[in-house]
Amino acid sequence: MTCLMAVACNTPTPHFRGAEVTRVSVQGSTFDIRHRGRLAEAIRVNSEYAPRLGPIGRRAEIAIEAVTGCDVIEIRGDAALILGIMDCRDSARTAPLASYVPLYQDCEVVDIWVPSGGSTGYLEAEC
Repeated sequence: MTCLMAVACNTPTPHFRGAEVTRVSVQGSTFDIRHRGRLAEAIRVNSEYAPRLGPIGRRAEIAIEAVTGCDVIEIRGDAALILGIMDCRDSARTAPLASYVPLYQDCEVVDIWVPSGGSTGYLEAEC
């Protein structure tokens, strides 16, 4: 008898196993965000036509900063899994999602909401 095991698309990498996950949607891209120390992982869990790291990476940065309250100083990865390297030393943001104020001049968060009973937070940003 053969045993097959299905692995979900949002399975964390080994460094982030056991870390709390927060689902955030930014401009149509939905990410599962996990963080540990100065690193954060954004796994894109929705399908998109011809995804490219450029625009998706920017959305992942917004999502990571909203969840962690830290500044993303570098991203690595691809359009499915993005690793964010953060700087939390001088961050003025302390309450994730609820008091998110973007530090970017090219993006502005225009709405934040979490549906009652839902586990996904949604950010609407204009970049």
